[in-house]
Amino acid sequence: MQRPPEFRTLTATIEAGLTARLGKPRPLLYDRGAGPAAALPAHVRAASAIRRQGTRLVILQDDVSALALLDPATGSTQPVLLPTGADGVRVFDDGLGNKKLKLDLEACVVLPDGRLVALGSGSSRRREQIATIAAAQGASAQLSSGAELYASLRAHADARDARLNIEGAVIQGDWLRLLQRGNGKRHFAPWNAILDVSLAKFIGWLGGRNDMPPVRRILELDLGAIDGVPFGFTDAAVVADGRMAFLACAEDTADVVSDGPVLGCRFGWLDADDQHAVMTAVVDADGQPTGLKLEGIESRANGGALFDVVADMDRADEPAQIAELVVRD
Repeated sequence: MQRPPEFRTLTATIEAGLTARLGKPRPLLYDRGAGPAAALPAHVRAASAIRRQGTRLVILQDDVSALALLDPATGSTQPVLLPTGADGVRVFDDGLGNKKLKLDLEACVVLPDGRLVALGSGSSRRREQIATIAAAQGASAQLSSGAELYASLRAHADARDARLNIEGAVIQGDWLRLLQRGNGKRHFAPWNAILDVSLAKFIGWLGGRNDMPPVRRILELDLGAIDGVPFGFTDAAVVADGRMAFLACAEDTADVVSDGPVLGCRFGWLDADDQHAVMTAVVDADGQPTGLKLEGIESRANGGALFDVVADMDRADEPAQIAELVVRD
């Protein structure tokens, strides 16, 4: 009989001495290789996560069947195509009437062997796909079913009257840590949590060498609220000293699949032992709380408290943005 996971709760507090300031955002535009021939717009539409793979940054798009590869040294941005949807297109939104068909890739990690693994949110059965891309230049992306993984995760969400919505992932020590976002005001309880599975066994499962490993640890976090709208995880990254940096947004939505106005965005630290979590409001260059929906964060290659963050503008005709985030304790 499978033993239940270790379960803990933690409340993140506002830390007066912690600051997180955005640099000037810039739009993410493809320099070549996109456009009508690839059935893509000329810009990154909906940045939902960012991760460093070697010298490049990989940016997920939750409503486009393509990844974006950004060279930080030159700014060159190229698409990597994923298979088209059931209706033969790569772009999905309410205006096209096909939003329910999107992969909703929202989280990614880079495995020890250099492969990037991108994960769907699991907020619907269609959104249970896993994309992998090798570290080699020119490598194509491969899609596979993550149904076993999501069934395991969904059981824990259901037990808390929540709807599964994986929005971030990190590798920390021996664990693959999956961030569940608690947002939405209709029918389901907002549940922010970090669900941990064995990294080694997850890699074995991807390779068909063992069964899907169960969730072994769950850390439930209270991230607070603004005007009655709960903050929910949007992404995370692990820095050199072992701490987890995370982003959380308060998005005024009815449920986990709808978009809405962002009432606030916070940066937070979770210490390496999961004992203490602190947060601060993310502010723009003028010191005002940002209204951007920051959905991805990655630490700079030299460590420290400099990050690259990406924002989803929630508009089909407006490019996603990337900016530097400077954090001071």
